[in-house]
Amino acid sequence: MSIVALRDAVVLLGRFPALSGVDLEVGASEVVLLQGPNGAGKSTLLRLCAGLLRPHSGRSVVLGHDLSKSRAAVRRSVGLLGHDTALYDDLTVTENLQFLARASRIELTAVGSALERLGVSARLHDVVVGRLSAGQRRRVALAGVALRRPELWLLDEPHAGLDQGGRDLVDGLVSEAAADGATVLVASHELDRTLELKTRRVTIAGGTIIADVADSDAADTDAADSDVADSDAADSDVADSDAADSDAADSDAVDTDVAGVAGGRGS
Repeated sequence: MSIVALRDAVVLLGRFPALSGVDLEVGASEVVLLQGPNGAGKSTLLRLCAGLLRPHSGRSVVLGHDLSKSRAAVRRSVGLLGHDTALYDDLTVTENLQFLARASRIELTAVGSALERLGVSARLHDVVVGRLSAGQRRRVALAGVALRRPELWLLDEPHAGLDQGGRDLVDGLVSEAAADGATVLVASHELDRTLELKTRRVTIAGGTIIADVADSDAADTDAADSDVADSDAADSDVADSDAADSDAADSDAVDTDVAGVAGGRGS
């Protein structure tokens, strides 16, 4: 069974087609790098796979669930790390992960080991998240994803805001997840790191996939890089202007189940 199966998938942000006919099939244990310019549709693709956006048309099946009918069912088995860490600022580090553990029906004893795995020192466990640095918040959010051990990891710029040690931890986490049978989709501009982790390299521009290259075909990626460099930057501006409309239209998808997807509150 394919973990992700998209066929001519279209997603609208307001009236703007953030995804305009995406075809993508991803199997178990794959690590797929999503690359492309700002506004290309990478984050939208991840949010679609997380069940947080409604497909407008086409076929979108994730973990066997048709996203046009049962998005909530998908959220139980995916872990999304977005640009927003989706943590509660007024709760401590431990309280945030305990909240997530309860929402995901995970033993509270697993919280400590998840924090330790991401290098979150014990002195920070009782500190409210609002007082943490950006890098510390990122580590806590990643610990939340690791805590849930999802079948599908959806990581949006996971290295952002992290120091060298934190970036190394992310790389190890992705490798371990794939080795354990999970599937990982990672959107990143940190090509120096993600190229070593991926098993496939998917290039997105203008809301559609323009190249999909497996490791065995890596020599063919130069053409895709050239296409990305020449893409129209205006796509980013239009997508940003309509994003607020999308959030309002899809609030029903986020409010109830986002704790089980993004490690706390909605992103």
